Amino acid sequence: MAQKITIRPATGTWVIRAAGAVIGESNDALELTESDYPPVIYFPRGDIAMAFLDPTDQTSSCPFKGTASYFTIVAKSGPIKNAGWSYEAPKPDVAAIKDHIAFYTNEKVTVEQV
Repeated sequence: MAQKITIRPATGTWVIRAAGAVIGESNDALELTESDYPPVIYFPRGDIAMAFLDPTDQTSSCPFKGTASYFTIVAKSGPIKNAGWSYEAPKPDVAAIKDHIAFYTNEKVTVEQV
């Protein structure tokens, strides 16, 4: 069965906080909804303080989106390993997420609409 993926503009302003510090803010974020999973917000790289992100060697593969590359957030309190991911060469059906990064949320990383 084919995976249902929808990408649309995320309404409003979105921020990424790492260990309490804002590392990104965007009015141009995208919301990706995949099947029954919760929506994921993808931030344009230009709206993220990329100096706080270090690429890692970790990758993963999705048959519908392609190969994801990961980033560790360099926070004042210490590194937050593999906290963000990006599809450098996404599959054609999800090409809109190219040059965007999404983040895992937890006690150290939040993604929220403001």
